[in-house]
Amino acid sequence: MDLLEFARAARATGPLCDACLGRPVADRSFGLTNTERGRALRTTVALDDDEPIDAPDECWVCEGACEDFDDWADRAADAIAEYDFDTYQVGTRVPALIEENERLLREDAGLAPDAGEPLKGEFNREVGKRLGGQIDAEVDFDRPDVQLLLDLDADQIEVQVNSAFVYGRYRKIKRDIPQTEWPCNDCNATGTVDGEPCEGCGGTGYRYDESVEELTAPVVREAMDGSRAVFHGAGREDVDARMLGTGRPFVIEVKEPRTRDVDVGDLQDDINEFADGKVEVDGLALATHDMVERVKAHDASKTYRMTVALDKDVDAPTLEAALAELEGKTIEQRTPNRVAHRRGDIVRTRDVYAIDGKLDPDGAGMDLSVGAEADDSGTSTANHATIEVHGEGGLYVKELISGDEGRTEPSLAGVLDTPAEVTALDVLQVEGEDEPFEREAFFRDARAE
Repeated sequence: MDLLEFARAARATGPLCDACLGRPVADRSFGLTNTERGRALRTTVALDDDEPIDAPDECWVCEGACEDFDDWADRAADAIAEYDFDTYQVGTRVPALIEENERLLREDAGLAPDAGEPLKGEFNREVGKRLGGQIDAEVDFDRPDVQLLLDLDADQIEVQVNSAFVYGRYRKIKRDIPQTEWPCNDCNATGTVDGEPCEGCGGTGYRYDESVEELTAPVVREAMDGSRAVFHGAGREDVDARMLGTGRPFVIEVKEPRTRDVDVGDLQDDINEFADGKVEVDGLALATHDMVERVKAHDASKTYRMTVALDKDVDAPTLEAALAELEGKTIEQRTPNRVAHRRGDIVRTRDVYAIDGKLDPDGAGMDLSVGAEADDSGTSTANHATIEVHGEGGLYVKELISGDEGRTEPSLAGVLDTPAEVTALDVLQVEGEDEPFEREAFFRDARAE
């Protein structure tokens, strides 16, 4: 359709503001606003008809909404003034009546229903660029720090503040600390049963007084002034195991943060002081949301050190031969009895990459990873050993030792033909990938400098 024909047909539908007149032909002439397009069409028709330019009092399509771009931008700036952010996005909820008016305008003017652009798109752009002129931030259509929804019908602005993320690695120095909060099943985390304090948790609602999450996440939440914090770990170690060595990757997600620009060095010091030697963190960096899925999906190989008790004495050559039977083998493991209540009963296969060990006459354990030697001179046999295993992610190392009543094959207990039990367990290494785990793309470098 000729533009002048459209302009005359559109104006014949009723009073139109310049923006609503120009919006159905928004695909014409790059670089103009819809208001400029509408004004140009109105002017051209007036010149062609040799008549004065009319200026309608009220637009029947948008009902005056297009006159309020500046006001909405001011309100939006006020709505997010308390938050620290680098990126933003504006969205608009248009009343159904106005959407119907837009459809009728195009239909009556002889255009396709999707001609030009909808009012929603114009509102997003025009308010967004006005808001951008008032704040120091950039538009992000993927995952902005803050999102604003302009509800034209309710005449209000909804603000969504997306999470901030801190990445690092933790070491758990003290045993009997779970990674995350452990609600008590006996009382459903209420702390009471039949009106009396729960015996299972002592009335606290939790099985353990502390967790890695509780010793780290509150400090990050407070530093970022968020509503709450969520801990995400790259797997987890058993409650009775320590996490030593280079530590385990984790991400703390802070919901609705008011502050994002925190000094990660100071934050790391504050966490370590708060954890009081029970947990340590290092390598802290501000990350993006992609790091959460990356950490949770990280199926790394791991190195463990175990103190093992045997039911009978063995000599060093026998132990060495048994470990040689396991090294390099693929282990079949049916879901262990100790976790069968929360995991499906299936058979998994996992590889033992390397395994080494020495007799430990005193059962005190030793650090094979740094070259410590067992002082077994004069001791030909013992019923304790220290063993280190480097295995595929998901390998149940306790069951690799005990056999778990035949659910793990082969096992140290099976090869030695004697019951064996892990009495102490440390995780020494959670391996990265061929490419470094801490890849640049997942961190907010500008903030971390």
